[in-house]
Amino acid sequence: MATLVPAVVASAAWAAWLGWDQHRDVQPDGTTTGPYEAWQVIGLVLTLLVPVYWAASRHQVAGAVLGTTVGLTAAAWYDWSDDSSGLFVVGVGMVMVGSLVLTAAVSAVISALKQDGR
Repeated sequence: MATLVPAVVASAAWAAWLGWDQHRDVQPDGTTTGPYEAWQVIGLVLTLLVPVYWAASRHQVAGAVLGTTVGLTAAAWYDWSDDSSGLFVVGVGMVMVGSLVLTAAVSAVISALKQDGR
C-alpha cells in the first residue's frame, strides 16, 4: 500500500500537471522552449510531497521512493514514447534517477524527523 499510493498519485499528478501541455513555444527570435513551464513542474513536485510525506512518516521510505519513482518513470515513458528519435529514453532515465535520488533524500529526512517525534 505504501508503494501503490505514491505510484498512482505520481502518475496521476504527471497527467494533471504535465500531460496536457505538448507544444513548444516559439519565441520572437525563433528559439523554442517547453513544452513545460516552470510552474507546472513546481506544481508536480509540491503535489508529490503529499504521498511521499504520507508514506515516509509511516517509516515506509522504500515505498515512498519506489512508488514515486515508478509512477513518474512510467508516466514519462508513456508521455514521451512517441518521439521518433529515440532520445526520449535519455529523458526518462533522467526522470528516473532524479526522482529516485530526490525522493530518497526527502523521505529520509521526513522519516528521521518523525522518528524524533516532530
